[in-house]
Amino acid sequence: MQAINGMIRVLHKNSLPRSLWARNSCSKLFVGGLSYDTNETVLKNAFEKYGEIIEVRVIAHHVSGKSRGYGFVRFTSDASAKVAFKEMHSKVLDGRNIRVEFACKNS
Repeated sequence: MQAINGMIRVLHKNSLPRSLWARNSCSKLFVGGLSYDTNETVLKNAFEKYGEIIEVRVIAHHVSGKSRGYGFVRFTSDASAKVAFKEMHSKVLDGRNIRVEFACKNS
């Protein structure tokens, strides 16, 4: 606690990594470590069993069009994103171990 001008302010120290505490209100996931052959259809098929998906994007080089090895999946609900995060992090997709994180602005 900290007292300033007669007001008491409670300071919270959060020891969790940002990717874990920021997820409380996030429906967008970052998916890294993708095979360069993984396309948006494959990514959507892998994640859609966890909830309704709004958008799937695999990021590609703007000139060559080749995948950069990462993408994003946006769900309609935070709850679906949380389940997908738990189930898909460190799983194998197209022969590669993928890394899943929450992709939220930290404000």
